[in-house]
Amino acid sequence: MGFREWFGTEAKTIGIVQYDLLRWFSLVSVLIITLVALGLGFIASRFIVNESIQRDAALTAQFIQSLASTEIGTHHLPQHQMGEMLDPRADLVYANVTRSKRQVARREFLEHIENIARQPDTLLITIYAPDNVVIWSSNPALIGTKVIEDDQLNESFATKSRVFATYHDVVPEREEQKFPRPPKGFFIENYIPMLNASGDAVAMIEIYKEPSDLVARTQHGYILMWLATSAGGALIYLALYRIVRRASGILAAQQKQIMQNEAFVAMGEMSAAVAHSLRNPLASIRSSAELVQELAPPAFQRNVTDIISQVDRMSTWVRDLLTTASPSAATAEPVDPLAAIHGTLAAYQPQIRACQVDVELSLPDTAQPVVSQRVLLLQVLNSLVSNALEAMPKGGKLGIELSKGGDERTIAIIVSDTGNGMSDAQRKRLYQPFTTTKQGGLGVGLVMVKRIMERFGGSVDIHSKQHEGTRVELKLQLAG
Repeated sequence: MGFREWFGTEAKTIGIVQYDLLRWFSLVSVLIITLVALGLGFIASRFIVNESIQRDAALTAQFIQSLASTEIGTHHLPQHQMGEMLDPRADLVYANVTRSKRQVARREFLEHIENIARQPDTLLITIYAPDNVVIWSSNPALIGTKVIEDDQLNESFATKSRVFATYHDVVPEREEQKFPRPPKGFFIENYIPMLNASGDAVAMIEIYKEPSDLVARTQHGYILMWLATSAGGALIYLALYRIVRRASGILAAQQKQIMQNEAFVAMGEMSAAVAHSLRNPLASIRSSAELVQELAPPAFQRNVTDIISQVDRMSTWVRDLLTTASPSAATAEPVDPLAAIHGTLAAYQPQIRACQVDVELSLPDTAQPVVSQRVLLLQVLNSLVSNALEAMPKGGKLGIELSKGGDERTIAIIVSDTGNGMSDAQRKRLYQPFTTTKQGGLGVGLVMVKRIMERFGGSVDIHSKQHEGTRVELKLQLAG
């Protein structure tokens, strides 16, 4: 395996196991919020329905008990309760009340009950004696019958309190559910105990109602409740999604930075080994080549010159590796950007002439110093100008511009060329170490540029399009 291939393989092995936080949050949070919203919606809607039905049943019981109290007052029976008057079989028990007076009070009360039974939402009203015999019903066929098994009826007689039940279908086993008309759907059953003066339950009024208006209102409440629950769940999800998306972006950026740092650590270790292994041999080779150059005949001069050139090239690779992987503790200093630009152009004048490249400058007369190091800023500009010249081997235009940055504390150096540019795939791998499209290149030039710029609080932005050239914008912090 070659030198560069070894580096590329090593760099690819450095990384962190990816965890798609945003994807898993989206799936899990939607599931949890949906389940919670459905649960809350179901509980809340059931609570509203039960409360509404219970309230309606309680109001019905209060209304009937109010009618009973009114009839007792109308007939001047202060020592008695209407429950004592409802069973005709007990007319002779209460000797202090005449039979005719009891019958009149009972008849008038039952007329009120019958009026209630005629209401559209009432299915059936039945009155039971303590022995479970039907003493009156809006369905005459039930009068005189006896209910054998009715747990709710027995419970209401035993507890002397109202018992409430709901049904969605007629229960065949409930012999008292003989409705004059079948219910269309949901209906309720309400047992209302009628007490005597001693507080004992002496009669029980059973009312079956099909509260269509109440059902319509509860259905409307269902819709509002589900809409509110859905909207609340959606708002919670969107808010959490936005937070997690931002956190995921931050984690991805940090993860990317960690991967780059690990790659740079590997570069540092390898560059130290390369420098240790190659620096002295390269110096010996160059010295020997220079000695041979002085003694060799003209026919060998070109070959010796090539040897020296290639040795210098390898030395440059080693220096670039060391610069890229060096620790970021370098001390910043004020640097004149104009001097750095002119110094770079002066160093590359031979190559500029050889490539027949026209240089277009847009520079002010003076410029405020920037935060960097002179040697490192020169390396950045040298790398960019070298890349531009290599992209224009048959001529073109090299542009260098110095302008204000995005705010008052930054300045921008823009280097552009009219070379071949880069493809989309190449742009995506711009800052990957040891990745290059140049024949014999090492792939650390732009990595070095980015690392140096970030070291001093700056940034690098590259715009390139294939066959249209490349534009590199360096943003540096102003000194002072």
